[in-house]
Amino acid sequence: MTQQELHAAALLDNIAVRAMTERGLVPEFSKAAIAESNALNSAASDTDPKIVDLRELLWASIDNDDSRDLDQLSVAQAQPDGSVKLWVAIADVDAAVKQASAIDDHARTNTTSVYTAARIFPMLPEKLSTDLTSLGENQERLAVVVEMLVAADGSVTQSRLYRAHVRNHAKLAYNSLAAWLDGQAPIPARVTAVPGLDELLRLQDRVAQSMKALRHRHGALSLQTIEARPVFDGDTLTDLRAEESNRAKGLIEDFMIAANSATVKYLVEQRFPSLRRVLRSPERWDRIVALAAALGEPLPSQASAPALEAFLAKRRQADPLRFADLSLSVIKLLGRGEYVLELPEQSAEGHFGLAVSDYTHSTAPNRRFPDLITQRLVKAALAGQPVPYALDQLHALALHCSQQEDGATKVERQVRKSAAALLLRSRIGELFDAIVTGASAKGTWVRIDKPAAEGRLMRGFEQLDVGDRLHVRLVSTDVERGFVDFARAQDAQHAQHQ
Repeated sequence: MTQQELHAAALLDNIAVRAMTERGLVPEFSKAAIAESNALNSAASDTDPKIVDLRELLWASIDNDDSRDLDQLSVAQAQPDGSVKLWVAIADVDAAVKQASAIDDHARTNTTSVYTAARIFPMLPEKLSTDLTSLGENQERLAVVVEMLVAADGSVTQSRLYRAHVRNHAKLAYNSLAAWLDGQAPIPARVTAVPGLDELLRLQDRVAQSMKALRHRHGALSLQTIEARPVFDGDTLTDLRAEESNRAKGLIEDFMIAANSATVKYLVEQRFPSLRRVLRSPERWDRIVALAAALGEPLPSQASAPALEAFLAKRRQADPLRFADLSLSVIKLLGRGEYVLELPEQSAEGHFGLAVSDYTHSTAPNRRFPDLITQRLVKAALAGQPVPYALDQLHALALHCSQQEDGATKVERQVRKSAAALLLRSRIGELFDAIVTGASAKGTWVRIDKPAAEGRLMRGFEQLDVGDRLHVRLVSTDVERGFVDFARAQDAQHAQHQ
C-alpha cells in the first residue's frame, strides 16, 4: 500500500470514529467488556432437558459472502397434507451475554452494529459475534427456534417457540445461491456437499415465494432497495458498488418477517410486553401521489398500502431498469421505522411497508439490541419467569434504540459520503446521470450510480423534488467533511460530452 493509500484508509477510519462519538455511539469496547470477552473460551452450553435436539436437521445459513456474525439458520420439510413445516433458528446470544454485564452495557449503549466503509463497529466483541454466539458452519450451538406450519397459500397456520441445540450444515452466500435458484449458475459446492440439501433449499424457495405473494396481496410493498457496499483491492478502497436484492435475500427476508410475527404472537399469548417495530403511515403521501400521477397512475388521497403496492408492481413490469430509482424515492418518502413498547392489552400499530400488524425484531441478536431484548423476553416466557425488564425500562429502551439506530444510519451515511468523496476527488467537472433523493428547506440531494454516491445539489435545484431525474456536474469534494457537491447540467451540455 502506498503512503497516500495508507493516509486515505486512516482518514476514513478517523472520520468513522469521530462520527460515532458525535452521535453518542461508542467506537471501542471498555476494558471490562474486553476482559469479559477474553474470559469466554467456549460457546454457551445448557443441560436443561427441555431443550430440543435438532442438530440432525439440515440447517443452513444464508448471508453475505463475507459475513461471519451468523444470526439465523433455516430448514423446511414437506408435510403429507401439502403444507410445509418451516424452522428458523436464532442464535441464543443471551446464553453468553448476561443482562447488565459490561458487554451488555456496550450493546445497550450502541444498540446496533455499525457498518461503515472504513470498518465494522460490532455491537458485541468479535470473539462472540463471529464465533461463540455465531451459528458458524459445522458448529453446534444453542438457539431459540421458531417452528411454523405454512399452508400452500403462504399463510402461517400454526407456530410455536422453544429452545434447541442446532448445527449449521452449510454456510451459503446470497449471490451464488440466488444465481443457482434463478438458473443462472451451477449449484454451489457447499450445497452439493450436503446430500439432500438442494431439494430442501428448493422447497424453502417455493415456500418463500408463496409467503411473499400472500404478503403483497395484503399490501406489502415491492420495493427494490440498493445498498452501496465498499469494494477493496487489498486495503485500498476502489469502488462503492450498488448491491440489489435477489432471490436468496428475499427468501431470508420472508422467513424473518414470518418468524418476527410469530414471536410477537407468542409474547402476546403469554401476556408479555413486546418491542414492536412499526412504520406509521407515510409522512409525505402527497408526494408519492404526485410521483404516481407523473407516471400516469392515480393513487387515493389517503395512504393505502394495497394501492401503493399495485402501483409499484405495475411500474416494476413497465420499467424494470428504473424501478430501483422509483423504489428509492418511495423509501425516502415513507419515513423511518421505529421501536415502540406494546403491552398485551394494547392494539398494535403495525408496519405499513410490510403490511403486518404484529411485528418485532428478533432474528439478529448478534447485531441489534432490540433483538436481544426480545430474546430475553421470549426465554423468560418459555421458562415461566417474570418479565426481565421493568415496563419503564422497556419504554426507555424503545426510544433509545430508535435514536441510536438513527445515529448509526447517519454515521454509515457520513462515512459512505467521505468514501465517495475520496473516490470522486479526481473526477471534478465530469457529468453524471442522477436522481433527486431528498428535497427540503435544508437542501436538495441527488444520487449517482457509478460509484453509488449521494451528494448535494448546489445550483439548479429550483422546482426539483424527490424522484426527479436530471444531469449533474461534479463541482467539488471534501473527504474530511463528506461533501460531494453537484450542479445541474443542461441537457445540451451533457450531450456534447457524450
